[in-house]
Amino acid sequence: MPLLGCIADDFTGATDLANTLVKGGMTAVQVIGVPTGPLPEADAIIIALKSRTAPVAQAVEHSLAACEALLAAGARQIFFKYCSTFDSTDEGNIGPVADALVKRLDCGFALANPAFPTNGRTVYQGHLFVGSNLLNESGMENHPLTPMRDANLVRVLGRQTDGAVGLVPFAVVEQGAAAIRRAMTALKESGRRYAIVDAVTDAHLLAIGEAAEHHALITGGSGVAMGLPANFRRAGLLPERGDSAAALPPMRGHAAVLAGSCSRATLGQIGLARDHLPVLELDPMATPDAGALAAQALNWAEGRLGDTPVVIAASAPPEKVAALQARLGREAAGALVEQALATIAEGLVARGVRRLVV
Repeated sequence: MPLLGCIADDFTGATDLANTLVKGGMTAVQVIGVPTGPLPEADAIIIALKSRTAPVAQAVEHSLAACEALLAAGARQIFFKYCSTFDSTDEGNIGPVADALVKRLDCGFALANPAFPTNGRTVYQGHLFVGSNLLNESGMENHPLTPMRDANLVRVLGRQTDGAVGLVPFAVVEQGAAAIRRAMTALKESGRRYAIVDAVTDAHLLAIGEAAEHHALITGGSGVAMGLPANFRRAGLLPERGDSAAALPPMRGHAAVLAGSCSRATLGQIGLARDHLPVLELDPMATPDAGALAAQALNWAEGRLGDTPVVIAASAPPEKVAALQARLGREAAGALVEQALATIAEGLVARGVRRLVV
């Protein structure tokens, strides 16, 4: 039975979380969507949902169904994983899903920490930074679906829940796991339902994980999961495996990259790729049909698959995204790009691609 049961609000985040747990020595299996049958055996099960931008009621329903499946499988602790940039709106979905899980688990309290210092996401005095920029000055304020216009996570989460939100500040986190544990206990006893916990280094994340050893629910990005395998190991529930948990068989075949994010980081990566790799940038404004757009991409890739990876990108700067949304509508524009990329991925695999980065 799983030691840790995880609910992720998107597929790529679920993969990132699985990677973090495997690096910590846990075996992990990622399941796509709410399970309809028995779950596989692993130390950690990660259920990947597509709930980040779903209607609130649907996000809550699917997250609770995933939670029930994990509890039925024997999970000792539940982890609700969301993005390291806290992607959500004032309507949700982080707050409503967390509220539902707190109620289901009857725990009354959960920490919230999206930090991932290795990737430049840090939380200081409750404010989320991307690199040296506040979240709302990082480009995330222009996100096409979840524009983030406030870096103060106490306020952001507070607008999504009827529960009180507190802060475990940097000065406390610096003192280690015992101090963090005392601070969270005090916040819970004072009526807070959530605690935003500062973290600017990996050592902070490890201490936060240790402090949450006995929490029924943890919420955050994949970074805060770094400290969880050690908890199970100290309890004698997880064996020492060395690097064996991370072993994967080598894959041979063509390689391709599909990019759909419109973040500054992704746009910069695509710009760098142009200097080294074949890159196709999709134009849904010129071809607003998913099937036709996919056919164009697959025809382009056909003669370029070989030893060098190819890059196919639907990413675009904010002004182009806004223009497409104005023409098609926000949901229709997103669905068009998603369907095109899905069809392209399927077509690439049919053409011999065995290493696919999305």
